[in-house]
Amino acid sequence: QVQLVESGGGLVQTGGSLRLSCAASGSVFRLNAMGWYRQAPGKQRELVATIFVSGTTNYADSVKGRFTISRDNAKNTLYLQMNNLKPEDTADYYCNTPRGSFIWGRGTQVTVSS
Repeated sequence: QVQLVESGGGLVQTGGSLRLSCAASGSVFRLNAMGWYRQAPGKQRELVATIFVSGTTNYADSVKGRFTISRDNAKNTLYLQMNNLKPEDTADYYCNTPRGSFIWGRGTQVTVSS
C-alpha cells in the first residue's frame, strides 16, 4: 500500500510563498494522476490541483494563477508551489489521487496571516 508523507507547510504572511512536497512510497506513483487537497477548519476537504500522468494540470478557480502543481516521478514526489498566498488558503494540505485511492497522510499545515 502506498504511503504518503506531506511536508513544507508553515506560517507565512499574506503575499508570501511556500512549496509543499509529498513523498510517496512505491513505484505506482508514476502510474497515477495525483492531486493536492486542502481542508480548512470546519470545511470539507477540497481538491485544489491535479496533475495527470501526461503532465496536464487542472486547478480550482480559487488557486488558479497562484499555485503550480508538479511531479518528479524519479523521486516519487509531488510538489505544490504556492505563491501570493491569502488568508483563505489557510488549511491542512494533503496529497492523494483524484479518487483518494491511497491511504491519507497526516497532511501539512499552512497558515497565512493577514
